[in-house]
Amino acid sequence: MDSAVAAIAEWMPAQRWYGGKGHAPRLRRIGEWELPSAESGVRVWSMLLMDDATEPPVLYQVPVVERAAAAPEASAHLIAALDDGTHLYDGPHDAAFTDVLLDLIVHERRAVAHGATAVGHYSGAPDAARPGPHVPASVLGGEQSNTSIIYRPDGAAPLICKVFRQLHHGDNPDVTLQTALAASGSPHVPPSVGDVVGEWDDVGRPDGRARGHLAFAQEFLPGVEDAWRVALLAAAGGRDFADDARALGVAVAEVHRSLGGAFPRERASAELIAAIDEAWQRRLTIGVAEVPALEPHRAAIAEYYARATQGAWPQLQRIHGDLHLGQVILSPERGWLLLDFEGEPMRPMAERRRPDLPVRDVAGMLRSFDYVAGATEIVHPERAAEARTWAASARQAFIDGYIAASGTDLSKYRDLLAAFELDKAVYEAIYETRNRPDWAPIPLRAITQLLAAGPLQASAP
Repeated sequence: MDSAVAAIAEWMPAQRWYGGKGHAPRLRRIGEWELPSAESGVRVWSMLLMDDATEPPVLYQVPVVERAAAAPEASAHLIAALDDGTHLYDGPHDAAFTDVLLDLIVHERRAVAHGATAVGHYSGAPDAARPGPHVPASVLGGEQSNTSIIYRPDGAAPLICKVFRQLHHGDNPDVTLQTALAASGSPHVPPSVGDVVGEWDDVGRPDGRARGHLAFAQEFLPGVEDAWRVALLAAAGGRDFADDARALGVAVAEVHRSLGGAFPRERASAELIAAIDEAWQRRLTIGVAEVPALEPHRAAIAEYYARATQGAWPQLQRIHGDLHLGQVILSPERGWLLLDFEGEPMRPMAERRRPDLPVRDVAGMLRSFDYVAGATEIVHPERAAEARTWAASARQAFIDGYIAASGTDLSKYRDLLAAFELDKAVYEAIYETRNRPDWAPIPLRAITQLLAAGPLQASAP
């Protein structure tokens, strides 16, 4: 292992986007791509490093700015000072990297290849003014799996460029779905700016090379609240959320309709139904083993799953895949906008790229409204009944808005929707028991309620 890779291996476990928590990475250099730097004594490159300490191994993208001398103002983002005096800095926090990354995209340039290629693609409006060579940039805080850079060009709308840290062969749905939605004129996603596509060695591919997205840029809306925050404040303040929830149901339905027109659909085959049922059963088995409170409900949950597999199934199409209130923002001018179309993080990327069931997204949003009530109850236990009434109203309004805009009679898929919501609640019970035991009653109470009534109360087409 060379000195730079060894230094990154020591630094990587402390990064929020590193997925191998609990063990030291064993890094292997797959390749790198390099961009020309305007600064003397500075090299800008992005390393592709395979972590063989996990099974299966995980490929990471690590942008690095290599400086011949220390940059005291960037000391918080120092990766390492090497023995030869070279200093390595985390690229997204360094203007030497952010400038050339944006230039790569908006001017559709090709990076210098060292075993890996990177090519920029521009998808913004043809007549739009493209950013200049030096744009102020900062890293968005709080992200878990990627790193997003906010650009604020003079006289133009801000941009956000997501740098994907874990790489996968094939198109990233976060790029392809949002780009297609923006191109269709959908008002429910921010306009796309462009992306970076890479290629690297992969002995598991027939031609020995893998291809996938490295970064994605789109318009950034500053100062907006995500729907989780908006809903939480409404519930805490006792403000009715029905109109907002209904509008959100309309937005989700319109996104589904746009995606259904832009990508192929397919019928629900017996093999696919069996695979989804197997996933439900596997998660339930894990849940019962880790959450004792699930054991009394196991038979009833399994019965719901069995009814769902025998009931009506809609056509499959591309969907959001991990929809909840935290994936939606509210713009005063544009209304609800959906973000982060990568799909459920725990599912393999190949599965996230396949057509799926729109009711999965509906179930995710219904669970999110219930979580708002649960979070409100934790902080204000004296308002538990009011919070649950708030959630029931919001859930029904969302369903009504979705039905009105989609024309889909969700009552046909009552058991299927309940199964997806139960599966989501089982996942939540596992997660909360592992990480936030005080929150475990939220999904456990939801499971009891779902088994008693199902998620649809009186949804009218």
